[in-house]
Amino acid sequence: MSAQLRQDDDEPKLQDAKDEEANRLLQPQSLSLSSAWDDDDEVAFEAREKILIAEDVDSIDAVDDNSTAVPPFSWKKLWLFTGPGFLMSIAFLDPGNLEGDLQSGAIAGYSLLWLLMWATAMGLLVQLLSARVGVATGRHLAELCREEYPKWAALVLWFMAELALIGADIQEVIGSAIAIQILSHGVLPLWAGVLITALDCFIFLFLENYGVRKLEAVFAVLIATMGLSFAWMFVDTKPSGKELLMGILVPRLSSKTIRQAVGVVGCVIMPHNVFLHSALVQSRNIDPNKKGRVQEALNYYSIESSIALFISFMINLFVTTVFAKGFYGTKQANSIGLVNAGQYLQDKYGGGLYPILYIWGIGLLAAGQSSTITGTYAGQFIMGGFLNLRLKKWLRALITRSFAIVPTIVVAIIFNRSEALLDVLNEWLNVLQSIQIPFALIPLLTLVSKEQVMGVFKIGPVLERVAWTVAALVMVINGYLLLDFFISEVNGLLFALLVCSGTAAYITFIVYLVSHSGALPSTFFSSLSKKFADAGN
Repeated sequence: MSAQLRQDDDEPKLQDAKDEEANRLLQPQSLSLSSAWDDDDEVAFEAREKILIAEDVDSIDAVDDNSTAVPPFSWKKLWLFTGPGFLMSIAFLDPGNLEGDLQSGAIAGYSLLWLLMWATAMGLLVQLLSARVGVATGRHLAELCREEYPKWAALVLWFMAELALIGADIQEVIGSAIAIQILSHGVLPLWAGVLITALDCFIFLFLENYGVRKLEAVFAVLIATMGLSFAWMFVDTKPSGKELLMGILVPRLSSKTIRQAVGVVGCVIMPHNVFLHSALVQSRNIDPNKKGRVQEALNYYSIESSIALFISFMINLFVTTVFAKGFYGTKQANSIGLVNAGQYLQDKYGGGLYPILYIWGIGLLAAGQSSTITGTYAGQFIMGGFLNLRLKKWLRALITRSFAIVPTIVVAIIFNRSEALLDVLNEWLNVLQSIQIPFALIPLLTLVSKEQVMGVFKIGPVLERVAWTVAALVMVINGYLLLDFFISEVNGLLFALLVCSGTAAYITFIVYLVSHSGALPSTFFSSLSKKFADAGN
């Protein structure tokens, strides 16, 4: 009897203990790897900012810390994971990319659409690897670089990442300013548009206070605005469906379109975007100690990123085909740039109920505003990760924004009077971006291939070879762009000496990064040196 009473008394206690454990598991919690750093190190998102991926209690109990079992697919969970990939995809739609699209269409017609598709696929691979690093380690790429490399090398990588970000931001802000000039019917000059665009820093801070999902919703609206604007232009101009399909399915390349082909590939991978995506995926509360949960998150992020980049590909395709239909083979083809593209469209297709000039301006404004805000976001993570700064978000955003806005205002004032000068500036900024690509790609591939960093989530040998091949291809293509640009632009002995010295230092640092990687290229270099040694003997 007494034993029965004791059992009856113990049952509520056992039930309370189970309820308490279930509640503890369901509560938002910081990542176990991150918790040790919260007091000392910068983190991408505080625990209170992370989005809780709600789980069924039985499902949680079924997946222990060491389990590799992946929970079944859920549309609700896919929706909860949706967001980071779309923020990342903005870099594929910034004004610099749009200018590359319109010039590709005007000069090469439909012939480079296949390259645009495969370049987007290569960009997707790089971004998925970036997301993999962030989810599996609970840290973003800038933080990991700070620990992986000696202090001097990490500082060089930070400096290069900041340069890439400033170059991208100048293009994005100028693109927004051009759109504002179009929509104001020329009343607001370029420098005024730059100042208006600078205010997006405060918009970003305001939205961030309301949570990550609100910020992601705003970007969804901006991407939808771009999609609708450029789709409207696509339908309005009635491009050739047959030529479009031929351009996508049949690879074609001629000596006259090499420069545009290089531009299509070169502008797809943005250095700051590689850093950004590894941080954005940490906005969801995923415990990296639960292997099944990490794999689940990687699966959902892969789906979400693929959808986001498919949408970005369609938007880029719309822009390319509109200008291919309107200007391929015309006298204006070689003179079209971001500054005069709207007016050329207006002259070609006229007004109508909704003048195409203003439709173009709306799409360009959405592209510029969204990309400048993501640039501010990326700047926070890059600065905080490399320098381990524990600053207030508003202060860090203000600092990173000032890095880009101050030079952009100077550029706007100097270049405001000449469209030709703005086109030259854009070429130099594209070169600046191209130079920085190895300093994002090589560290990413180094880290994602390391078992000490990634554990069981390091990429396999086949994917590693594919990733290094893509990286090598992108770097060689950008190297061609740099060589072609410097041959045509570098004049004077002193300037040539400076460029050669800088190039030597640049190549030396890339060789250092590759040799430090311990991945596929290291094996290649050691086998190559062995061949040289054998040849010498």
